Amino acid sequence: MRSPSTFQPWIRRLLKNLPLALLLLPWHVLAVPSYARQTGQPCTACHVGGFGPQLTAFGRQFKLLGYTLQGGNGADVPLSAMLVESFTRTSKAQEEVPAKGFSRNDNLELQQVSAFLAGRLSEHLGVFAQATYSENGGLLGWDNIDLRYARTFTGQHHGGIWGISLNNNPTVTDVFNTAPAWQYPYMAADLAPGAPAQPVLFGALGGQVIGLNGYVQIDGALYAEAGVYRSLSPSFLRKVNADYGGRLGGITPYARLAYTWNLPAGSFTLGGFALDVKRGLTTTNAAGETVAMAGPQDRFHDLGIDASYQRIGGDHMVTANVLYVHERQRLDATFAADGAEHLHGTLSAWQANASYWYRQTWGATVAWFAADGSRDGLLYAPSGRPDTRGASLEVDWNPFGRANSWLQPWANLRVGAQYTHYTRFAGRVRNVDDAGRNAHDNDSVFVFLWLAI
Repeated sequence: MRSPSTFQPWIRRLLKNLPLALLLLPWHVLAVPSYARQTGQPCTACHVGGFGPQLTAFGRQFKLLGYTLQGGNGADVPLSAMLVESFTRTSKAQEEVPAKGFSRNDNLELQQVSAFLAGRLSEHLGVFAQATYSENGGLLGWDNIDLRYARTFTGQHHGGIWGISLNNNPTVTDVFNTAPAWQYPYMAADLAPGAPAQPVLFGALGGQVIGLNGYVQIDGALYAEAGVYRSLSPSFLRKVNADYGGRLGGITPYARLAYTWNLPAGSFTLGGFALDVKRGLTTTNAAGETVAMAGPQDRFHDLGIDASYQRIGGDHMVTANVLYVHERQRLDATFAADGAEHLHGTLSAWQANASYWYRQTWGATVAWFAADGSRDGLLYAPSGRPDTRGASLEVDWNPFGRANSWLQPWANLRVGAQYTHYTRFAGRVRNVDDAGRNAHDNDSVFVFLWLAI
């Protein structure tokens, strides 16, 4: 067990940053603060556990209606902010520092400071736009963007919502918390080893594209969405400090379908995803900038299925989410560049999690995850397989999210501790890096303070 002195620097760091946060407490904080001022609703109306991003049925409808629902002080400027301070420890010190300016282990980090433009812009137009600074990298850049136009409709036999979203990340439009943009873990360590390979749907295009999606929800049950995405230029992405992973070939289609059964104390949703990506490789020019390479492109066909369950009522709340994605690959570009042994391959990933909340204040989440793929000695060196399996456990305390909470509505806070365990990592149980490191050496403890203002 670590001695108390190990955590003293972290405590001092929190106390150092806390005055900055307290200066901003006059902002009303109910869920995303500007949304809360707009709707007049407590965090628990929109969020499971009184803190984002996991949405209740009401929160889902608010998003589908384009962030335009009113009921509170509509005169407030739709601005909010967020701060996350964290401590990360791996079971064994990493062979190299995880990022510039950090240590091989026991890292304190100002993980995220975000500003939000979030709220109603007109009767049918609303926005969620996030800019984020992280100590890991030391840059301020754009994050998730979702600009929506939405309307309701009523027919002879059916009614519902239709809308259009302009956004920069496939799945950021989703409301069911199974999609990769919003799935568990809702806050995770960025200074600990993560899954070495995942399908493209798991965030590979996030922040690098621009897309237009149309969606419809019928009778509060059937949800359908279809959209197309195009690459943003490397020069633009450098200006907004976003990654660039290669130019997309033409238009990239995305589709989503889900059906929700409303239950006496909650709901159950079953759905699916589809994403078809053609993408080239990148290189570095003389100025050290990442640019697109000419030539062949890799192609990825992602198909996914998902399910979510919510039981909401009284002092007890239970949720469960499952996602499975299978990817078929044709690696024309990577194979031609001697980055893969085989032209064709597959990669699959799944995750399941379940949460319990007591009085929207105390919560616990358990999750299981796995990735498997076809063998390729070059693509997945040194083991030749991407296979990774593990589980995680998280406990949380949200003291201020309820309508009658102390300091409500002036503050919202989540304090959490998360433990992640690997039974297999990058295809191996032992000697995963050919340097003696075992899978369980990547186990991590992640403690965080997440403040919304």
